[in-house]
Amino acid sequence: MAALRGDQHVKLPSPSKALDMQRTGVRHSVPQGQDREQVKQIVDALCSRDQRRAAVIVMLARATGMRLREAILADLPRLSREANGLGRINIQDGTKGGRAGASAPRWITVDDHVRAALRFAQQISPAGSRNLIAPSESYLSILQEIDRPARDTLHVHNLKGFHELRAAFACERYEWITHHRGSINGGQCCQLDQRLDHQARRQISYELGHGRIDVVAAYIGGLA
Repeated sequence: MAALRGDQHVKLPSPSKALDMQRTGVRHSVPQGQDREQVKQIVDALCSRDQRRAAVIVMLARATGMRLREAILADLPRLSREANGLGRINIQDGTKGGRAGASAPRWITVDDHVRAALRFAQQISPAGSRNLIAPSESYLSILQEIDRPARDTLHVHNLKGFHELRAAFACERYEWITHHRGSINGGQCCQLDQRLDHQARRQISYELGHGRIDVVAAYIGGLA
């Protein structure tokens, strides 16, 4: 409203506060992109169509749980230094809702998949850039160039969109932390060990850059 009016005289309350409700969602379909071989096929297909920046986004999203915007704006030299020096990376660029900086760290443990994604990303990063955007380009222009054409390729390979890869990452992290599959994959940790399930959901909420633990149900399923 402020942007439309050009002033601060009219304010609208948050819908969730007005209704005294929190937005919630529980996933009811198994996340696509959990199969690493499927992801490799998607990356290969994108590269063969000269959509290499989209291939980078796929690899980063699957390996680290980055959002589309975060993958495009990621500070690749910094992340590579952190990966090599610390064994973990701090996702800070392009984050949602201003969740960045020292007050909102988001550290992700590095494994071989993360290292491979970062190496490929630096190879594809345009000259003179620290991310996937060339100095002469804008974020919106890259979004238009990458998003729509890439989605056609994703759909051919049975992936609805980049966001599914965040859910695949979350399911993998849940299984690594608990040694149980997430509930959307038929796991029953939430019934067998509620403390461990809660611990895993809190950690995954942190790694995905969310402020609420209940949001994780949209990625790995609910508590039933």
